[in-house]
Amino acid sequence: MIQESLPPVITIDGPGGAGKGTVSSRLAERLSWNWLESGRLYRWLGWRAAREHLDAGDEEALCGLIAGIQLRCAAGSRRLEIVGSPAFEVLADEAAADWASRLAALPAVRSALLPVQHACRLPPGLVADGRDMGTVVFPDARLKVFLTASVEARALRRLKQLNALGLYGSLNHLTQEIEERDERDRRRSVSPLRSAPGAWILDSTGLTADAVVQRIWEAWQAGS
Repeated sequence: MIQESLPPVITIDGPGGAGKGTVSSRLAERLSWNWLESGRLYRWLGWRAAREHLDAGDEEALCGLIAGIQLRCAAGSRRLEIVGSPAFEVLADEAAADWASRLAALPAVRSALLPVQHACRLPPGLVADGRDMGTVVFPDARLKVFLTASVEARALRRLKQLNALGLYGSLNHLTQEIEERDERDRRRSVSPLRSAPGAWILDSTGLTADAVVQRIWEAWQAGS
């Protein structure tokens, strides 16, 4: 049941490389809403854990890092980010993505991050993207989208994103990593990757980011 007293939420879930970040940021800008890129929380946690030489399975130490998280709006953006987070380039490489996927499988970590994510539900509204935004974090979201694309399209987008950041990779290697990450995300016991009940499954293969944003915006306008 939707809690009318809370700011509205649009969730955009889906596998890595489907375009969630780009679409969510542009949609948030168009609506003048806040934007939560939940994957960045896990990437930040992996970055901190690696920097402090923590074990990837040390849930107590990882939850200790989460307890100290403070959020703010990024300068010139509607994106909510962690105070003290490094530049996006530091969190954008495949090693950080792999850390994030592994940490996301830890029940205590996901549980500790829930209040952090709930705190992002600020007026006038929130666009939240990730793997479980519509299924677990914001199950009462007014519009739930499950954004997907072919593995080949996602690997190519990821390669272009890395190149734009001055980072490089192999298309074949990225394709393999995406397939492995998809399988791990689908099979994990806590918050597995799946579409939420009632979610709109939108295949972005062959669509531009602006075309996807337009479709979601029209769906929101029709239902609001």
